Amino acid sequence: MGLDCMIPSRGKVMKEFEFVDDGRTFYCSVEAPLHVGMPPWWWFRLDTAKSTRYAPFAASPKDTKQSVQTRIIAYYAELLAIQARPVHQRPVWRKPVRPPAPAAETSSPESPVPSSV
Repeated sequence: MGLDCMIPSRGKVMKEFEFVDDGRTFYCSVEAPLHVGMPPWWWFRLDTAKSTRYAPFAASPKDTKQSVQTRIIAYYAELLAIQARPVHQRPVWRKPVRPPAPAAETSSPESPVPSSV
């Protein structure tokens, strides 16, 4: 299944497009994975991050520029929300401390035992 038949848009094939949202330019494209049988995925990158790309969802023949743009904006907003969360520092794992062994009871009789003389 080639890309040319995957994403029709008003008679034209939509392989890539760009849009601006909140001052950020998103560059979007459809790419087929190298593995045979896998569907093409939408990829995007931002103008501020030249080397980081994201592949948030598989391409569909029903995709439109508007539907893809909406999904990418929602995905990126969620990504920013996750990054903004404070880091939860977990304590370093330590072997549990064993409770101290109960003290050995010393028998101290209240009355002395008579000794035989």
